[in-house]
Amino acid sequence: MPAISIDTFFACSLMVLLVLSAMASTASFLYQPISSFGDEAFIRYREIAKYILLNTGEPADWGKNSQTVPEEFGLADFEAAGPYTLDVDKVSRLNGENLHALSYAQIYTSLKIPDVCFRIEIKPLFETVVNLTAIYEGEGETTYEFTVENTRSGVSVPAELRIYVVAENLLQNLGVQSSSGEIRLNVTISNDFNGPALLVVLAKSKYNTKIVSFGAYAFTHISRNPAVKDGFLRLSPLNHTLTVVLNNPDITLSEVYALTFNHSLTLEQKTSQNQHVTFTIPKLLDASPTVLVATGWNSTQFFVEWTVYPHIPAAIGISPTESLSLADVYAYTYIVTINSALYRCTLWLGGPKR
Repeated sequence: MPAISIDTFFACSLMVLLVLSAMASTASFLYQPISSFGDEAFIRYREIAKYILLNTGEPADWGKNSQTVPEEFGLADFEAAGPYTLDVDKVSRLNGENLHALSYAQIYTSLKIPDVCFRIEIKPLFETVVNLTAIYEGEGETTYEFTVENTRSGVSVPAELRIYVVAENLLQNLGVQSSSGEIRLNVTISNDFNGPALLVVLAKSKYNTKIVSFGAYAFTHISRNPAVKDGFLRLSPLNHTLTVVLNNPDITLSEVYALTFNHSLTLEQKTSQNQHVTFTIPKLLDASPTVLVATGWNSTQFFVEWTVYPHIPAAIGISPTESLSLADVYAYTYIVTINSALYRCTLWLGGPKR
């Protein structure tokens, strides 16, 4: 689709105005009247949104270096030829869970527009939700029944699903399953394994293989130890390197995996120093997020934890509650490309009424 078509369709198709009154105790969310689409504030904020997505910032590769704070803010991939292609590392540094994340203040300063507040959210175009619905105990094994739902605004999304199971000394690829929106899935694990396990689902739309999503569900197998998210490690992907911070000195890592729709790999350790361990994330030609799974032991307790690269969903900036002092806030939604896959980016921009 030509750049002008992308700009016109996606910039105008899902715009929502948050009309915020300083006299009110709560914010009202209303659609902006069509007649105001040509007003000065709407046009100004739209141009700022486009600038953020179409420009690399300064330096152009600021996302790759964890110590670099951009002098000028922009999310575009400096190596990309097409518009609305975002840099995987710049996007990852918008996620507050990432060790290398920028702060709101750093972005605000580098944007260099002091009268504008903002919020940026980047997420998949549809949701993949995994739930455990039943457990069946057999002789020497246990079967877990899951439901996997793929939806967009409550509407089912037909998708192809790649299923992985990670447990103690186990990485199992359950292959691809077709879904019209929701499926039931049985996972059987030998009782020889013990401790938390993780079900990972990578989804691709049947109508466009660049439209992707992911979901994961940690659950307890045999052991009484619960499946804890982020209890033992801090996982931060950047510049095709996974930094693993061990939360205490008794932790020992076992295996670290990179899972995409078409690949499953065991990562090689690069460095280890002061409870910081790094691993190389391979550059794969796969329109898919990379789910990164780390397993290990906290003394005698097994654990499994995960994150994703690009580190999404990513969100930073003002919340509706914090926006109460603003006169108008406009929302602009675009379809963007990150590592050949398509995602939804929404930017809220606002400031005092002019």
